[in-house]
Amino acid sequence: MDEKLKILIPTDFSVQAEYAYLMVRKLAEKTPVEIHFLHVLNAPDSITMDSNENIQSCDDIDIQYLVHQKDIANRKLDNLHVLYSNEIHTHFVLGKLIDSILSFAESHEFDLIVMGTKGAWGLKEKLSGSETQIVARNSRIPLLSLMCDRSDLNIQNILLVHNFNHPEKEDLQFLHKIIKAFDTRIHLLQITSKNVTEVPNNVMENMNTFAALNDIGNYACHTISDEDVEDGVIHFNEQNNMDIVCIGTHGKGGLFHHSATEKLINHLFKPIISFHLK
Repeated sequence: MDEKLKILIPTDFSVQAEYAYLMVRKLAEKTPVEIHFLHVLNAPDSITMDSNENIQSCDDIDIQYLVHQKDIANRKLDNLHVLYSNEIHTHFVLGKLIDSILSFAESHEFDLIVMGTKGAWGLKEKLSGSETQIVARNSRIPLLSLMCDRSDLNIQNILLVHNFNHPEKEDLQFLHKIIKAFDTRIHLLQITSKNVTEVPNNVMENMNTFAALNDIGNYACHTISDEDVEDGVIHFNEQNNMDIVCIGTHGKGGLFHHSATEKLINHLFKPIISFHLK
């Protein structure tokens, strides 16, 4: 029997968290999964909670409100067992939201984080990034994000967006599990700037090298010229209708720095898997 995918769903009990769960159930149709829900109650560092969930404060903060919110959250977590069966696991932690999600996911060695997002456009997007965006930027664990219910997907075609100029072996363990489970075809996409008059001759060679280095067998190679990564992915999807978009991120700047992934998380009505590059 295949090893279970250990999946974390951070929840605020919204419809977006429901979308995340439905997506995980889709994965569970073809591969064993272990589902964990995590609720984080935002609190300053001066607030602590012991192993018996007793909340304590190191200053004059009134903790009764937090105790009340903890009780409400635990009732909602208990209700998830009623809704989704006792096969799920639920967790409650106190702390800063993003830090708590990242530390919990890494310390418990999850294979994947799945988060729903409301998306954002215009001024709202410029003023503040969503929690999903920030997790994507900082998580060492792959993140699957989505804006709507996509439990109808067949997951036959995955778009892997990457800069193939210097092909290397990347950590694609989760992607390989999806490929194996769903017999998925991977579409490698190189996006070039519109200022480039012609695609360099070695692009296809680099894609083939990347596929060989990363043990990708069933794949196709594509190139597109566009204004930026976001537009290239959107326009490619309009023509080819991929089921999932997979994009690597790093903080090095250039065409594939993390902001491209964050924009797609906010704008693309497709499930997006983001993972950190070397």
